[in-house]
Amino acid sequence: MKTGTITSGEGAELCYFERGDLHGSPVFWLHGTPGSRLSQPVEDNALNALGVRVITYDRPGYGLSTRRPGRQVVDAAADVALIADHLKIDTFMLVGRSGGAPHALAVTARLPERVSLVRSVAGVAPYQCPDLDWFAGMDPSNIREFHVALQGEAELTEELTQNAQDMLRQLENGTEQFLADFDLPDADRDARNEPLFEETTRAAIREALRNGIGGWIDDDLAIMRPWGFEVEEIAVPTQIQYGLSDNVVPPTHSMWLADHIPHASRIPDAGVGHLTSPGQELRMLREMIHRT
Repeated sequence: MKTGTITSGEGAELCYFERGDLHGSPVFWLHGTPGSRLSQPVEDNALNALGVRVITYDRPGYGLSTRRPGRQVVDAAADVALIADHLKIDTFMLVGRSGGAPHALAVTARLPERVSLVRSVAGVAPYQCPDLDWFAGMDPSNIREFHVALQGEAELTEELTQNAQDMLRQLENGTEQFLADFDLPDADRDARNEPLFEETTRAAIREALRNGIGGWIDDDLAIMRPWGFEVEEIAVPTQIQYGLSDNVVPPTHSMWLADHIPHASRIPDAGVGHLTSPGQELRMLREMIHRT
């Protein structure tokens, strides 16, 4: 394992984390909202056996990365390029899950010569996109959060301050109460009770919020505003994975993405909700390696 920090030309810092086989196939794994570079749950020995080099990083405002208020989803492309250049990685695969999925798609749209394959996992569609009822099938807790984001940063700051306190309190004694405000399907309840998921989630969320809720605020605002690119621009092999029982980000979002990204393939899973277990994450990486 290797942690590093890069300073941009503007003096902002980006913190990244490498795991697995450092000489293996590189995969950038973009965390959800909220999340951090510690969110990826697969054990190191499994990554080594697979021959995968996983690179994660704290999006600006999370963990040890400098906050960048007003950032757009598309700005992730420059951040990933900066880290890849620093690590001397020319081409790579990408995974983005939940709130990280739009950012992975942005990297793919802007760096098509460097991305060999991208997988969006339980990702949101652009807000106010045509032919999609954006909030349909979404849990009321998520609907409230996104509606508050539409009101503005001041209102969202107040909302997420309380949400962050609740989340950290839920994690104090394990993950049985994680996302307690959501009516999660059984698949998600099973995933969150796995010991490695619990260990990873507790560490990742604590790290995400170590310097406050700035990253979470900026993620929500960026998701609800124009992303800075169109998904129709994507010309790289794209896999859209989603759980059919997901009520955090309903599967209709992924279906919309699959319909609008040229030649995207769908990977629906009837046995999955929004959360994925370490075993499911490992299976996904194995499928991607074999695909390329």
